[in-house]
Amino acid sequence: MLLAGLAVLLGLAVLVWSADRFVEGAAATAQHFSVPPLLIGMVVVGFGTSAPEMVVSAISAVEGNPGIALGNAYGSNIANIALVLGVTALISPVLVHSSILRKELPLLLGVTLLAVYQVWDGEITRLDALVLLLAFFIIMGWTIWNGLKKGTDGLAADLEEDLAGKNLTLKLALLWLVVGLLLLVVSSRLLVWGSVEIAQSLGVSDLIIGLTIVAIGTSLPELASSVAAARKGEHDMALGNILGSNLFNTLAVVGIAGAIHPLSFGPEVFSRDAMLMLLLTLALFVLGYGYKKRQGSINRLAGVALLACYVAYTLYLLSSING
Repeated sequence: MLLAGLAVLLGLAVLVWSADRFVEGAAATAQHFSVPPLLIGMVVVGFGTSAPEMVVSAISAVEGNPGIALGNAYGSNIANIALVLGVTALISPVLVHSSILRKELPLLLGVTLLAVYQVWDGEITRLDALVLLLAFFIIMGWTIWNGLKKGTDGLAADLEEDLAGKNLTLKLALLWLVVGLLLLVVSSRLLVWGSVEIAQSLGVSDLIIGLTIVAIGTSLPELASSVAAARKGEHDMALGNILGSNLFNTLAVVGIAGAIHPLSFGPEVFSRDAMLMLLLTLALFVLGYGYKKRQGSINRLAGVALLACYVAYTLYLLSSING
């Protein structure tokens, strides 16, 4: 038990550090090849911050732990909105200027509705997984098309400002890219092993472990990048991190895991986790999209409400362990 706990702590620490190095190396490499800043932010950084969830869920699926694979993806989505965005809004209210983010909000809501529909019957089949991956590639195509278009956008301005301060040489960027990716795989393997051992020792389902310890751990890169963006006044980038990560988690993370090994789970995934994910995504859409002449924003009061929701959800999960 002690060894498993140390494995989880070490795995999480290396996972967060390697994800940061991977994102930094990938963004700098793309910069050297003159990739537009908007494309770097929406695709490269979006992929990088979701890399921990992808690797952890893929390894979990290969090893026959569907609870960790699915709990990690949906738990991270819940944590991203309720915990990460809640903390970010408390530090600095998030104002939505970007027209691209206003298009991504209904897109994320639609993708979440698809996810909820798929878990209704208690399994993600390979066909379900292929549908998710197809949707992912279509959205990536749309994202790349938007990223290559010329024009001004609040998100593009934030990204250009953020990238301007990072001047890595191409060799160093490639080094961080490779080292980050390798350590991501190793730390994810360690995290999954430790999590399964703890779950078995405590008699807890791997789903609960995936929704709590693993989900919070793999959401730390989003927390770090969104808080940093909010402190610099880069509101669109703070929200863009969340939207991009949740799209990747819902489509690519679950899609890859389900394609490797079909996922079966209990009815609570639909009634508890997927429904909460949907409600939080709907709340994010209402707050962030705006209507008529009202600008989309997530203020401090909304931040407190989101955090309270996350605390209540986590306490409910923990109470179910003893129940």
